[in-house]
Amino acid sequence: MIGRVCSWVVAASLLAITAVSAHAATELRSLRIESQPDTTQIRIDLSASTPTRWFVLEQPRRLVVDLSNTVKPNQTLPPASGAVRALRAGPQANGDLRLVFEIDPAAQLQPVGSEGSSSRTAALVFSLSSPAGASAAVTPVSRAPLKEVKAAHAPPTSGREVVVAIDAGHGGQDPGAIGRAGTYEKDVVLDISKRLAARINQEPGMRAVLTRDGDYFLKHRERIRRARAAGAQLFVSVHADAVRDPSVSGSSVYVLSEKGASDEQSRWLADRENAADLAGGISLDDKDPVIASVLVDLAQSAQIGQSVVAAERVLRSLRRVNEVRKPQVQQAGFLVLKSPDIPSMLVETAFISSPSDERLLNIESKRAELADAIFDGVRQFFLDHPPEGSRFALDRDRGRTVVATAPETAAAGKL
Repeated sequence: MIGRVCSWVVAASLLAITAVSAHAATELRSLRIESQPDTTQIRIDLSASTPTRWFVLEQPRRLVVDLSNTVKPNQTLPPASGAVRALRAGPQANGDLRLVFEIDPAAQLQPVGSEGSSSRTAALVFSLSSPAGASAAVTPVSRAPLKEVKAAHAPPTSGREVVVAIDAGHGGQDPGAIGRAGTYEKDVVLDISKRLAARINQEPGMRAVLTRDGDYFLKHRERIRRARAAGAQLFVSVHADAVRDPSVSGSSVYVLSEKGASDEQSRWLADRENAADLAGGISLDDKDPVIASVLVDLAQSAQIGQSVVAAERVLRSLRRVNEVRKPQVQQAGFLVLKSPDIPSMLVETAFISSPSDERLLNIESKRAELADAIFDGVRQFFLDHPPEGSRFALDRDRGRTVVATAPETAAAGKL
């Protein structure tokens, strides 16, 4: 077992070996996460060979990598994907750089090309293999407060992270809409979704989960299931709209309609898997049918109300980077929005059928702006309506505001 090999006793002895040297610091050149449906690889490249060590912590399961006398240039960490749920980086008091990867508890971890927990190297590769038949894209996450690795000098923090499920529409054999220049909706929305997830993961008190992190197809209800399994408190589905009229352009945001909610209610009451899994730990399988119907109706009404509030914040932010097709939040019966207990929205970032919008979607900086705008709206929603027990709620109660920080500063405070 990796956990046994990488005990704290071994880690303590390695600290003496990996003391900071007087020569110039090594640089973290690149950090990549490459995922397939059943495997994920973490690749760490350094500017020079340096003493390194790694170990595993549990609850939640984390791979911790310490790079001796190493600095991280001003670069954005890649988004979490595959069996890697979240990642962060921060300097340590002794000059080391610590990388922390929160990983799927069921994944099998194996260092590639190294059998020990320490080495002197300029490159590290770890392989995470999912159990047979399981998908590595998104795995269940406990709703319990997360325990974090902290540096000895880090200021104390408390409050659980809010989890945002980011759903890139379409994928695989379903390309979605196709622009006149040949742009596939599934490709641009995946890129925007990954950028959005990366931005969320840089924010203290927030964590993103991607329902899909590659070019493969997921059914709508599987997307919802993955969001619920991750304990998401908000679901954001990212799309690029299309209509026959090429002059129609702009962004819009949708939430579930009352008609769509009522259609879904009977399905939930009939589904025994859902019956014991309503948000807040409320079980329906032992309830009178009338009471169960009322509970689902209340959950759906609250979900739609919160969805509208969150969607309004996102729509307001999108106005800064693109014209808005509809000035108000729209309501429709989109199947992907039908979780009765997770506030959900569908963001049509642009009309891919519009030549001007298609050009916008093909510009990397514009996709980044769209992701940042969605993030700003989502963050403002949690600032205004912080979930109980979250860092947002605790900071509100203390009379403080959660503020955006540079990625390195935010990461260092969480290690």
